[in-house]
Amino acid sequence: MSVDHRQLPRSAIAGGLLQMVLVFAMTLPMLILYTISTLGPLLSRDLGFEPVAIGYLVMSSFGLAAVLSLRAGAIVDYIGARTALIVLFCAVAVTFALISMTNAFFSLVMATTICGIAQALSNPVTNLLIAQQIQPEQRARVVGLKQSGVQLAALLAGLVLPAVAFQYGWRIAFGAIVPAAVLFGFAAWFVAPAWHVRRNRKLIFARPNMLLSRLMVIQFSVGLALSAFVTFLPTFATLQEMPLAQAGKLIAVFGITGMLSRIMLTPLGDKLSDESYLLFALITIAAGAIILTMQAEPGHHGYLWAGAIGMGMSAVATNAIAMSMLIRDPSFGQVTEASGYVSFAFFSGFALGPPLYGQLFSQTGSVSLAWSLLICVLGVACVMALRLTVVRKHYSHVST
Repeated sequence: MSVDHRQLPRSAIAGGLLQMVLVFAMTLPMLILYTISTLGPLLSRDLGFEPVAIGYLVMSSFGLAAVLSLRAGAIVDYIGARTALIVLFCAVAVTFALISMTNAFFSLVMATTICGIAQALSNPVTNLLIAQQIQPEQRARVVGLKQSGVQLAALLAGLVLPAVAFQYGWRIAFGAIVPAAVLFGFAAWFVAPAWHVRRNRKLIFARPNMLLSRLMVIQFSVGLALSAFVTFLPTFATLQEMPLAQAGKLIAVFGITGMLSRIMLTPLGDKLSDESYLLFALITIAAGAIILTMQAEPGHHGYLWAGAIGMGMSAVATNAIAMSMLIRDPSFGQVTEASGYVSFAFFSGFALGPPLYGQLFSQTGSVSLAWSLLICVLGVACVMALRLTVVRKHYSHVST
């Protein structure tokens, strides 16, 4: 991909500010997932709904994100990075402001749904800015850095927000995110270029090719397992007699390991001839992490920590690697549209995972069966990762 060097940041300060905005463009939209996870028990107690209904809050947000992601790449290409970033941060601000004021479960669902707009825009707009303004040799590192913002959200939700909620109430904890979102909305005005050249003037949407379709199936499967795991890990931990404050720290540990894995493994994947093999290895490890989590019992919480660390070090990195693949390899398609399609698949899995897990547990009463479902889904992702290696070889032969 050729880049006009007039698009690159002019100074180290400008480059640093750009990377900070990229990180928080990923952090703030995803914060809704982790705050619902860690503060969900407080919400259900005060607003009077069953804890398993937390899954529907996640579904409302990521369901809209999935639908919008089908066209988010083309929309970002049409309106430009600056406008897309400002819309993203405004959607986050509105979401958290409404949640802090809600008094009913239905209003909570409506508020979390708005955040789906920000989630749909996050990957296409950040990937576009990286392709425009980051030197080719630095792109994999920056992709890993900005994707680590998702896990920064887990860290904040696991450590900072529960402390605020226990001290001042969950409404204050949610409301504290609003000024941060507004601040980064202003910052977006300075880091994103005012000009924009539309490649797709008529909003025509190309269908995903065979290569992109395989990657979409992988991301759907990982998203489903990952969202269910993160959403119900604290609830499962409390069933094993772990205090709620300590259960929130599981999400924080998950966030720290996820940040490290995305920062370290994305550049590693960029050095491989085919990142599909790395995806296969990481998804296999993620399945093992869920198996460890299943072994937890009252008085034996070590398996919970091992599962959180294992999931953070493996499944979390796959989305960053997938996004790096899209920027690196034009065979997947135009970067904004391909990012939108992969985000659609990932968010679809995110939307489906928590309610599916919750309903299976509610209907059968078996936590083991619910965890086993996630392992089977990751098995499908492993098979598809191996299939992706075959398809990529075909495309490389055709291109040469």
